[in-house]
Amino acid sequence: MSPLHAGLAAAILLLAGACSSNAPPPAVPQAAAVAPLPQGGGCGPAIARTQAVVDGDVVTGNLNKPVGDRFGADLRRAAEACTAGRERDALGLLAAAKARYGYP
Repeated sequence: MSPLHAGLAAAILLLAGACSSNAPPPAVPQAAAVAPLPQGGGCGPAIARTQAVVDGDVVTGNLNKPVGDRFGADLRRAAEACTAGRERDALGLLAAAKARYGYP
């Protein structure tokens, strides 16, 4: 067996041993407590629900923090429009933010 093939065979055996370990999988970060999502209709609860999902995704690592911060800034603009009584604008901003970051 050539030295190259011997080295490759050794690497494969090491990887196979690591993959067949009985050790538990690494822990996945989880939120300390799962709060119920805000209920109700209108722009306020819709924006709050989306922010809660984004916050949860950042905590669990499904969304990195810088992206979560940008998403949050977009949601704050939607919330400002909602608070000002511009529900249609707020819902449009919410829909645009969700589309931008790939949220349904």
